[in-house]
Amino acid sequence: MRADRQDAPGTDEPRPAGPVVGGSPPAHPPEGQPPTPPARGASAGEGPEQVEQDLDALLSEAEQQRDEYLDLAKRTKADFENFRKRMTSEVLAAGTRGKADVLRDVLPVLDDLERAIQAAGLDPEGDSEDGLAHGVLLVFRSLREALTRNGIEAVDPTGDKFDPTLQEALSTQPADGAESGTVIETVQKGYKLGEQLIRPARVVVAE
Repeated sequence: MRADRQDAPGTDEPRPAGPVVGGSPPAHPPEGQPPTPPARGASAGEGPEQVEQDLDALLSEAEQQRDEYLDLAKRTKADFENFRKRMTSEVLAAGTRGKADVLRDVLPVLDDLERAIQAAGLDPEGDSEDGLAHGVLLVFRSLREALTRNGIEAVDPTGDKFDPTLQEALSTQPADGAESGTVIETVQKGYKLGEQLIRPARVVVAE
């Protein structure tokens, strides 16, 4: 025996076309209908004033960075210039020290040559017909000229006022016609390298 099927009331009733009253609106407007414009007064993006403010802020930041980089470049340049000057000074000082050390070793040889010339009764600035004496004179003058080319200067203070910073007094003695404190004899010449005193002159001073 087949039981009659009863459908729930309203199950097969057709649904009305169009939106249901009280329901949510459709996500998209119906085809062919233009989108609804935004409400009047709503912002559609930044206005000209806001864009101008943003540009001013970017320009100010760029100018600040430019000034910082310029200041850094100036400081770097000044530091490098100071470093270059310091290194140049140190190189020159090292060269002067090296020359001074060599000069201290050479000066005794020059002194011995000069004493030998004087003991032989020769003029250091003259010449001799004797071959040996002529050779000694040439060696003496060549050595002296080599020192001069390197900025080394002999100091003979005879007749000058005694200066204890440049000369070493070996003795004092009376001297007719010489003012007291005047160098009347140079026993050993002094030498300077530029403004640097390598060896003081050894002198006799008038009382």
